[in-house]
Amino acid sequence: MNTFIATSIFDIFKIGPGPSSSHTIGPMKAALAFRRSLERLSADILAQVDSLDVALYGSLSATGLGHGTHKAVLGGLLGWTPEGCDADRLLALFAKEGAEYEIVIGGCKISFRAENIRFAGAGERLHYQNTLLFTARGGDRDIQTGEYYSIGGGFILEKGERARCPPELPYPYSNMNDLRRLVEERHCSLDDIILANEEKLADRSRSEIQAGLDRILSAMLESVKNGLAVDGVLPGPIGLKRKARALHRHSRAVSDSHDRFLAALNAYTLAASEENAAGRKVVTAPTSGSAGVLPGIAALLRRHFKLPRKELRKGLVAAAAIAFVARHNASIAGAEVGCQGEVGVASAMAAAFMTHVHGGSIRQMENSAEIALEHHLGLTCDPVDGYVQIPCIERNALGAVSAYNAYILAMVGDPLRQKVSFDQVVEAMRITGKEMSKKYKETAEGGLAVCTVHC
Repeated sequence: MNTFIATSIFDIFKIGPGPSSSHTIGPMKAALAFRRSLERLSADILAQVDSLDVALYGSLSATGLGHGTHKAVLGGLLGWTPEGCDADRLLALFAKEGAEYEIVIGGCKISFRAENIRFAGAGERLHYQNTLLFTARGGDRDIQTGEYYSIGGGFILEKGERARCPPELPYPYSNMNDLRRLVEERHCSLDDIILANEEKLADRSRSEIQAGLDRILSAMLESVKNGLAVDGVLPGPIGLKRKARALHRHSRAVSDSHDRFLAALNAYTLAASEENAAGRKVVTAPTSGSAGVLPGIAALLRRHFKLPRKELRKGLVAAAAIAFVARHNASIAGAEVGCQGEVGVASAMAAAFMTHVHGGSIRQMENSAEIALEHHLGLTCDPVDGYVQIPCIERNALGAVSAYNAYILAMVGDPLRQKVSFDQVVEAMRITGKEMSKKYKETAEGGLAVCTVHC
């Protein structure tokens, strides 16, 4: 791609309810956008609206029920935002059969029930498979329609939406090769480049950006803390029991320090991932389905290495840079490239995070990310019963362990002996995802989703 990367750090790291950024955060944002389009109608036209209908297509249709997409849609229509919504209230939506809700827009009251949301199938003729079609009707007439696409990581597009012209950036780059060249030739740090661009993209001061990074970091660590404090069974028909709390407790009794260290890392990652599976607040990193990897690593560095928040903020900057390149040149959406774009990219982000905070060079950081992503290539997204539980939760833990090993390989090895670049492995991910059967892209139509028997 010839265009420059113009993604904000806070577009990659978004706080919102689990279990899937493409199935909950994206649809909630789309529903909220449609609600705002209705708010712009004149009062006399809005008064004619007597029903709202929503059609979900692609993996939103195939696995949306298990992901709670219908709840996210209603939340958005009620005016809730992903970061501001109450997770308990969101989870309670449609809990009672026949429940009816009143959507109030500009004094107009519209009744809404579960029947107003239709899981409409593949929708192969549509522009993008994860499509939401909204229709506001008055009698037998369509008064307002909206077509939105949930494109992964909580990002959405509206039909006909023109790409925004980004501001002129002080450090334009399109891939990792460009970014490395900027660091090496201009003798500046990675942080300087990413944060200088962020000031332009987000129109925020450096101190405001740092405060935002602190808020993201706090939310990540909170998801680990909350997950370690809770036990029980996760929502849905699988009956999957949480493991993080017990694992964390048992890890303290492990005699071998190395085993105890890895057990703790697994516990931290499982904790955040289980919070996501339960529909609680997490941080997309880069998606909700992979929201355990980076928080697990961050908790490890905070709790075991006693790294200050200032250093962890630097790690978030490096992780964001990896996500920028992966999203710009391939995808971070399971519906497009499978789980290699979610846990694979998350593992690469976590490897870069550790390398950067431990003083690694830009080449070492790139190598750690490349190693982590390379060995997730071809990873499918095949959630059992459409829930972000099996294999997703344990896969986050393995992604974190892979990230740690990738960091070791990059820091201890000779960076000039690395043959494969990060850009090359991102291109391999793009091609692999393009050729991957749609059965393995969040549809629950292949792999473990059809080979696993559960109660």
